[in-house]
Amino acid sequence: MHKLIYIAVAAIGSLLTLLAINLTPEPRVLRSMVPHRFDSSDPQFARTMSSFSQGQMFRTNAVETLVNGDMIFPSMLEAVGAARSTIDMETYIYWSGAVGYEFATALAAKAKEGVEVRVLVDWVGSFPFDEDLIHVMTSAGVRFERYRPIHWYTIDRVNNRTHRKLLVVDGRVAFTGGVGIADNWRGNARSPDEWRDTHYRIEGPAVSAFQAAFGQNWLGTTGETLQGEKFYPPPVPAGALDTQLILSSQPNGSAEMELMMLAAMAAAHDHLRIGMAYFVPDDIALQQILDVRKRGVSVDVVVPNSLTDVPLTRKASRYFWGSLLKAGVRIFEFQPTMYHPKLLIVDDAWTSFGSANLDERSLRLNDEAIAERLRQGFRRDPNRFV
Repeated sequence: MHKLIYIAVAAIGSLLTLLAINLTPEPRVLRSMVPHRFDSSDPQFARTMSSFSQGQMFRTNAVETLVNGDMIFPSMLEAVGAARSTIDMETYIYWSGAVGYEFATALAAKAKEGVEVRVLVDWVGSFPFDEDLIHVMTSAGVRFERYRPIHWYTIDRVNNRTHRKLLVVDGRVAFTGGVGIADNWRGNARSPDEWRDTHYRIEGPAVSAFQAAFGQNWLGTTGETLQGEKFYPPPVPAGALDTQLILSSQPNGSAEMELMMLAAMAAAHDHLRIGMAYFVPDDIALQQILDVRKRGVSVDVVVPNSLTDVPLTRKASRYFWGSLLKAGVRIFEFQPTMYHPKLLIVDDAWTSFGSANLDERSLRLNDEAIAERLRQGFRRDPNRFV
């Protein structure tokens, strides 16, 4: 009897230890906010942002903003249909349903044509996922893998997921943003069944960075190295935008991504706009936002309303509202559906978009990807913000 009690106590202790390991964020690298040294219009801003990160600043890119599923899914599927050599997709959410089936059949069709198709979905985020959809793809030759499935030897990393949303076609066209492969994103945000989100289509030299981002997690999952011209073709200018991709991965944390966000806020001199599905800033990010207001910069924040898919996060977010509202920050709850973008816009001069939210999970635990673009106006199209 005593032996069983000891075993039970040991088992409970082990579970609690594993739970603590997985819920404890990575140690913080940044210990204070980034001081205001120059404005976003200063040429030093672009040079500094580029030097902060290992992510190279690529010039001559084109970035197209896609608003909601009615624009996003057709554009992605069109690119898939036009693929000639490779399709690489990584996503946190891939759920069963009409959208999941449409992508599965489209990817399978290209695999049958001889295109190399690789699909990497997060082990946690891909529930619920009909095994029949996997069979549709794999039977046609699609390489399908789950990121970090749970094994006894990976139990200490169960909380480290890939939250990236990447689609790269022929090494020339890339997509990223907030959208998962699921029916939740169908439509045009007209009702609670049609989530509001923004995705981006990128062409130009920066696509090589998106390809490398996929290759990083594919290598870690399968051991396969992606190399050669079919993944990295010679760069071709596509537009006038400077674009940079910033990645976060465990076990090294997301210090660079957090630094980029805070440094961008520090350079705001006219208007800072934050649109986040999950807005729970830590004490340093909160100080950064309050410092922006203290300098007289207008700050607008858009967050989900009561239809959020994570009510607890909404409650946590509201905890910070008092100090923000008192400082003059304007906070808006998007209507009439779940608001899922991840946007940071500084003075119509710099924009961050991708998979990362302003919360502990994105900045401490997940593998994330955000892209930045310089010198792009937003006032002409309010949909690019809200």
